[in-house]
Amino acid sequence: MTLSPEQPRHTYQADLEHQSTHEMSRLKPAIQPFAGRIGGNQEIVVDRSDPQNAALLERFPDAAPLMSFREGTNFSGFWDLDLWRFGFIEMIGTMLLVFVTAWISVRPPMSSSAVPSSASGIFSTTAFLGPLFGGIINWLFLTLFIFTFSNVSGSHLNPAISIATFLARLISFPRMAIYVLCQTTGGAIAGFTLRKAYGARDFTCGGCVIEQSMVPLDEAFLLEFMFSLVLIFLSFGVGLDPRQGKVYGPALSPFLVGMVLGTLSLGSAFVRTGFAGASMNPARCFGVFVATSFPTYHWIHWVGPIVASVAHGMVYYVAPPWGN
Repeated sequence: MTLSPEQPRHTYQADLEHQSTHEMSRLKPAIQPFAGRIGGNQEIVVDRSDPQNAALLERFPDAAPLMSFREGTNFSGFWDLDLWRFGFIEMIGTMLLVFVTAWISVRPPMSSSAVPSSASGIFSTTAFLGPLFGGIINWLFLTLFIFTFSNVSGSHLNPAISIATFLARLISFPRMAIYVLCQTTGGAIAGFTLRKAYGARDFTCGGCVIEQSMVPLDEAFLLEFMFSLVLIFLSFGVGLDPRQGKVYGPALSPFLVGMVLGTLSLGSAFVRTGFAGASMNPARCFGVFVATSFPTYHWIHWVGPIVASVAHGMVYYVAPPWGN
């Protein structure tokens, strides 16, 4: 019998498909159950009441939501190499996010904005168009970063989010401390890289500038607190609420969390002259100031989001999304 030209090719292709199927049957994606995963809407969690999950929860108490105080503050997590591995991924992700979002917002030192003379007012000036462009870029980049890193570390990329999820009993204290340390380190590395890439230290970045002659520090703190509070509430609502996953599915959550940041970046930046927008991410401004110099008001970029996290945690404790 004569073989047609198609037969050998068909047999070879079948062998390849069989080999690929055999290899895939041995390899499985490694996704750890984690209640504090941004964009996951707490879909990948385990049942805390199931005895079969006891060993996993002993090692990772945040594999299920609503830990007890004892579970959440178990310091043995500091010796878990996997948590440090996840922290390393947070450091890499934060470094990349801080660098790219700071780079696109680099500008000369702030000067007083000219009074708009057109009928469209401020909306035709760089005071509005700059934050508009930055907000759109922040939206797109954060969405992509969440899709990229969420399956590994949970894609917090922001000390405020890590602190807020800890206070909401979604992550353990060791994970929170490791993440904040690694995120801050990532921001610092981004700052050194930013300074080298720009070739100078005399610049500012949107979200990290407060002109104290125009904006008193107490008012700047209030703005930072309020916008951070909005960021945390909305991020939890669209990215961590298990009920929302049933409505539109967790795949849309990263896009919505990115939209939250982009909208707040724009909305906080153009109204008050001398206030270049809320930071809402302490690691980002920390990195910017490593690249430039540390101003006396940098505490606002830390204390504002932390106080907002505490306020949100109180509300989350009173009205958690989970019920019996």
